[in-house]
Amino acid sequence: MLVVDNLTFAYPGQPQYCFSLQASPGKVTAISGISGSGKSTLLDLVAGFQRPQSGVLSVDETDLLPLRPEARPVSLLLQSDNLFDHLSAAENTALGLPKGTGKIAGKQLVSAALAEVGLAGFEDKPAATLSGGQKQRVALARTLLRNRAVLLLDEPFSALDDETRRTIRDLVGELTRQHGWHTLLVSHHGDDIVALAHKHYLLNEGRLERA
Repeated sequence: MLVVDNLTFAYPGQPQYCFSLQASPGKVTAISGISGSGKSTLLDLVAGFQRPQSGVLSVDETDLLPLRPEARPVSLLLQSDNLFDHLSAAENTALGLPKGTGKIAGKQLVSAALAEVGLAGFEDKPAATLSGGQKQRVALARTLLRNRAVLLLDEPFSALDDETRRTIRDLVGELTRQHGWHTLLVSHHGDDIVALAHKHYLLNEGRLERA
C-alpha cells in the first residue's frame, strides 16, 4: 500500500497543502482538481522533488521521506515522453536498465520490454521518427525496466489523439495490474478517470477528498 498521511507543504507566502490518500498495488488512483490546486505538487512530494514540512509517506511500510529522488521506488511519466530524438527506441528504453546490467542481458531486457508494450522490432527506429503514441510506449518500456513500485502519471495522455489516448490508457491499466504498480494518475479528462481509476480523489483547497 502507498500511504500519504497528512503530508503538508507550502510555497512561500502561499496557503498550506495537506495531502492524505492510500493507493493499492495493481490499481490506478486518480487525482483531479482545478489548475493550481496542487496536483503536480503532490506528485513532486511523492517523487522527492519537494520536501514536506511534516507527515507520512511510505510504500509497503518503507518510509520514503529520508530517500533522495533517485533512491525512491518511483517512476514518473509526463505529458512529454522525455525521449532523446537522436537515440533509437532501444537506446531510450535502455536508460531504464539498472546500473551494471551486462550488454547482452541488457539487449534482451530492452527487446522484451519493447515487445510488452507492442513495439517488437522497433529497437533500431530513431525516436524522432516515432509517432506520439509510439513514443509514449517507449517511455512505458523504460518504466518497465526501472521496475519501481510506484508509477506517477502527470497528464500523460493529453498530447495524444483520442484513439491513441485510449490505446495507451488501456496499456497503462494492464501494465499496472500485471506488475502490481501503485499508480497515481493526475488528469483533467473524466473519461481517463472513469476508464482507469479504481479510486478517485478530488483536490480542493489543498485537501484531498474522495470523489
